[in-house]
Amino acid sequence: MASKEENTKRTNRVLRISQLDALELNKALEQLVWSQFSQCFHGFKPGLLAHFEPEVKAFLWLFLWRFTVYSKNATVGQSVLNIQYKNDFSPKLRYQPPSKNQKLWYAVCTIGGTWLEERCYDLFRNRHLASFGKARQCVNIIVGLLKLSGLINFLIFLQRGKFATLTERLLGIRSVFCKPPNIREVGFEYMNRELLWHGFAEFLIFLLPLINIQKLKAKLSSWCIPLTGAPNSDSTLATSGKQCSLCGEWPTMPHTIGCEHIFCYYCVKSSFLFDMYFTCPKCGAEVHSVQPLKSGIEMSEVNAL
Repeated sequence: MASKEENTKRTNRVLRISQLDALELNKALEQLVWSQFSQCFHGFKPGLLAHFEPEVKAFLWLFLWRFTVYSKNATVGQSVLNIQYKNDFSPKLRYQPPSKNQKLWYAVCTIGGTWLEERCYDLFRNRHLASFGKARQCVNIIVGLLKLSGLINFLIFLQRGKFATLTERLLGIRSVFCKPPNIREVGFEYMNRELLWHGFAEFLIFLLPLINIQKLKAKLSSWCIPLTGAPNSDSTLATSGKQCSLCGEWPTMPHTIGCEHIFCYYCVKSSFLFDMYFTCPKCGAEVHSVQPLKSGIEMSEVNAL
């Protein structure tokens, strides 16, 4: 019987990561509640809550404590993870919830300690008297010792897996599962498919910036539309000069790259600076030199055509 009970204790032991996740969920909830509460006073005078912020926070956390730890023996984060507090001082093997005194001292240590630290900081911040300086040093020493004790407790927690915080160790309350945890059945086919898809997506994200889409588009257009020749006469330039071959608008400061098509100066220059192997998107001709349109051909004549 004893071996069975030991085995059940080992199997029902709360993982360290679950206890730490519960603490992080509690912090996230407190931040969310405070942000929502502070938004209620967004339209009032700035700094309205600054003088009473420690008291307001203490009242909010006391309200949360009343409907979580006091009534349900678990914080919000623990309830999400199927965890609750147990009285570790109880000699009975069955589950024993924390006593009323333990719950009250839990509120005093967590809520009252945070309020006292913030209020003492605000009290000593603007005081420069010698008596206040000594009191501030004493408070700093006490806070430092508590932080050091919390660090030592955390190292012991990482080794043994019990009492994630110093308050839990002092009060003798530890985390246990509300119900025996169920064994998760994982579908490896789904996991393999997800891993394969994520790997393929990351490969595409790495590969796409290396592909010159503009040049590829020009190649495809040159293959799909057969070339009928490459006349280089001035009349051909005039007939094709009604629009830029890149932007499709009326060419501003028309330039040519050595083929029969016309480009805006900024369009062709930016494309050539971006890609040294830039080719004409219409005919696929390579850039020999970016030159302005011959002075003998005026845009008014092109428009007349």
